[in-house]
Amino acid sequence: MRDELVRKTEEFVRARFDEGKYLNEHPEAKAYRLAHTYRVANIGRLIAREEGFDETEFVLACLLHDVSYCEEFGETGWRDHGRASARIARPFLRSLGLPEDRVNEICYGVAIHVDDEADFEGERTPFARSVCDADNIDRFDAYRIHENLLSARYTELSPAEQRAHVEGRIAELRRFLGIEFATATGRRLWRERLEYYIGFYEKLLAQLDGSEAVL
Repeated sequence: MRDELVRKTEEFVRARFDEGKYLNEHPEAKAYRLAHTYRVANIGRLIAREEGFDETEFVLACLLHDVSYCEEFGETGWRDHGRASARIARPFLRSLGLPEDRVNEICYGVAIHVDDEADFEGERTPFARSVCDADNIDRFDAYRIHENLLSARYTELSPAEQRAHVEGRIAELRRFLGIEFATATGRRLWRERLEYYIGFYEKLLAQLDGSEAVL
């Protein structure tokens, strides 16, 4: 991997986040966005290595995928943030001396990672589609289980409500197993994460079974 290009990209993303008004007013959001960016980049590096993508270029795409969080989001800001990130990333990538076709494919992957739409011409190659895949895989890390339970206020639910929540999560996660991915590696990583989640919630369901009667 071309470490100098990665280092410059890390510095660029950090600098842009440091300029963001909202991020500076909400340091917890800034810390989360940077941590998420690095996790996606590390997932992306694994996908690139196993699928034969250029590791450096794919890591750059992943590092830049959310760089537009440095800007204020309007009414459509979240839906448009992939396209906005691509617009920010393009001149920076050119400054690194990358060929224009590589700049465009990286930017196309960044642009489509939210809603599969770009505002410029490009091809939905496995490389480009895998930026979204790496982003989605990170949505199912171990810490998110804790976050999800907090968000559901799980400890405040009645036993019946806890059971309904857990059963609903298991059913949802099983549906997610069928989502298509651009590469075999992305699909494997996705299934590993989901199976870990399903296993956790199945254990939690078994715990609920043993919390109300002698089995």
